[in-house]
Amino acid sequence: MEENIKKIQSFVDLEAQIKQCRICKELFIPNPLVFGNKNARIVQIGQAPSLNASATNTFFNDESGRRLRNEWYQITEEEFYNPNNFYILPLAHCFPGKNKYGHDNNPPQICFKKWGINELEQVNNEIYIILGAKAAKKLFPNEKFETLVFTDKIYNGRKTFVLPHPSPLNNRWLKKHPDFIEKRMPIIRRKIKEVLK
Repeated sequence: MEENIKKIQSFVDLEAQIKQCRICKELFIPNPLVFGNKNARIVQIGQAPSLNASATNTFFNDESGRRLRNEWYQITEEEFYNPNNFYILPLAHCFPGKNKYGHDNNPPQICFKKWGINELEQVNNEIYIILGAKAAKKLFPNEKFETLVFTDKIYNGRKTFVLPHPSPLNNRWLKKHPDFIEKRMPIIRRKIKEVLK
């Protein structure tokens, strides 16, 4: 499954190659999702497309997405799905399948090594938003997740915000950390709206 990891010069070539990628075909049926353009204002980094996203070919087309857009960001679907506004960069571009407990498998590391690094280098965004502990650990491996959520960070020279994943499975975390919704999210929301003006 290993392939040479190299920089891809053209963003158009990068997008096309991601869509054609089949390096994980031994693990699951590949269906790479790509969304956004190289001048998107916000790069949103998450774990991997959900089963629903894979089935509909649309990121965050589920309850998690509705919470993210409507409650946390407080923006419209049109704003969220505008490729000039958001570049959605998952750690893996395909739904990685389910494990025996019914949870999503971890994203294959080869995907971010091969594609994600190239994407981070080529998108000319203003800010990063990182969703969930797994994505946060990839970019900030030595820091505690709770600390990251409540601290403005800099990644790749740009302001970066870390959020818990908006999945209903995270409701317990949200109840334990009410300051995220009450105090932290309004700060992040103001920045998002400022960037999208």
